[in-house]
Amino acid sequence: PVEPLAGVEETLKILKDTGKYRLVVATKGDLIDQQNKLERSGLAPYFEHIEIMPDKTEKEYLRMLNILQIAPAELVMVGNSLKSDIQPVLSLGGYGIHIPFEVMWQHEVVDTFTHKHLKQIEKFNELLTLFG
Repeated sequence: PVEPLAGVEETLKILKDTGKYRLVVATKGDLIDQQNKLERSGLAPYFEHIEIMPDKTEKEYLRMLNILQIAPAELVMVGNSLKSDIQPVLSLGGYGIHIPFEVMWQHEVVDTFTHKHLKQIEKFNELLTLFG
């Protein structure tokens, strides 16, 4: 079973119910594996679009933005990896919200940095203070 972190489902429900945001999953990995994980988590219904990328690069994010028909400045990426979730989006002119997680793949570790489009929060439900 795939168990969402505390506060994730409740936060997604509130954000979706506002009608102000298009919630999208952008993840990397094996297509079938990631689809199965999302379905087993019970979170799939909260998302308008699911993008499973071979790798999270600027090129892949641009492809996703084209599919969604939005500009980079309209994208806010929420993730636990500064390297693959946040940096490519910031480079394109988007925004990032970093939520550190206690376990991180070694190849995802980068030095912490600051950026005018970057915020850091400790828990997923803190998104509601930013967007609720």
